[in-house]
Amino acid sequence: MAFLTLQEIVARAERKLDRNNWDYLIGGSDTESALKRNRYGLDSWAFRPRILKDVSTVQAETELFGSRLRIPVLLAPIGSIQAFNPEGAAAVAAAARDFGTLQILSSTCLPNFEDLAVQVPGPRIYQLYLMGDHDWMDDIIARAIEAGYTGLCLTADTQVYSRRERDILKRHVPSSGRQVGVSGFSHQATMTWDTVAHVKDKFDIPLIIKGVAVAEDAARCAELGVDCVYVSNHGGRQLDHTRACIDALPEVVAAVEGALPVLVDGGFMRGADVVKALCLGAAAVGVGRLEALAIAADGAAGVQRMLELLENEIQITMGLLGMRDIKDLNPGLLERVTPMIEPHALSAFPHLAEGY
Repeated sequence: MAFLTLQEIVARAERKLDRNNWDYLIGGSDTESALKRNRYGLDSWAFRPRILKDVSTVQAETELFGSRLRIPVLLAPIGSIQAFNPEGAAAVAAAARDFGTLQILSSTCLPNFEDLAVQVPGPRIYQLYLMGDHDWMDDIIARAIEAGYTGLCLTADTQVYSRRERDILKRHVPSSGRQVGVSGFSHQATMTWDTVAHVKDKFDIPLIIKGVAVAEDAARCAELGVDCVYVSNHGGRQLDHTRACIDALPEVVAAVEGALPVLVDGGFMRGADVVKALCLGAAAVGVGRLEALAIAADGAAGVQRMLELLENEIQITMGLLGMRDIKDLNPGLLERVTPMIEPHALSAFPHLAEGY
């Protein structure tokens, strides 16, 4: 039976995953306050719809780095994604290709970036953790460009690995955690603005900095010629007690003054969530947990169906807002309210608890 709702995908994933991998997927760091705040933030924005607009057609396509996106949704980088389905990143790549969006491939997942480029050719972005010195980094970036990657993403919010107590309590070490444990990962803590400048000076590939949370860092990215900033708190899995990503988004958008696109992730689970981010100035939204839930539920087909359902929700939300093109979305369509739902990783699916 085909999935008719995103909730059905989540429920299937929960049935198929063991406790270790389920908790690794839905958990956060320390008190999980940052994780919950991501959802609280999304629920704190309510729509102000306009009526009597012609929405007989709704257009949600966009473009990033020369690639067409059928909807403004990216498949975010997930370390250890092979834990949720044995095909790993290859299944995500196939779904991105077949649906029409971009995958951001984590450097801590399988298949590796060169093997994947052979298995599933096509445009995608490579997310790089520093596991060596500048020579090591330069070699990896050059090889990624040679393999056809159309963008490079440096993740800047993993200077050290966080405490994820759901995993610690069960003495579970995911494969990405084991990679963090190797001595080379200490190079991630040495990354500075000089690293960014070095990459921009040496390589001709669009550069994304992921983990931007404040205006000052966004402005510095723009000054250094970074091609895209990515608002993220790692899904609440790194520094705890951060702001919701959607709440950090407006100041980051304002800081770059339209000079470069702004991406965002952090708790996005529904089409309405995506539309809220677009209203606040995001060029596209990354989905991570939802991507992992979909691949756990049904591999590449699950990820593609998840994207189709998101597309349907986005189009319906835009139509009911009275907006026929994503270019028309603006902050005036939102206002702050008090959320009605207790936030947690899956609170976007309230009927899960009812057994549907």
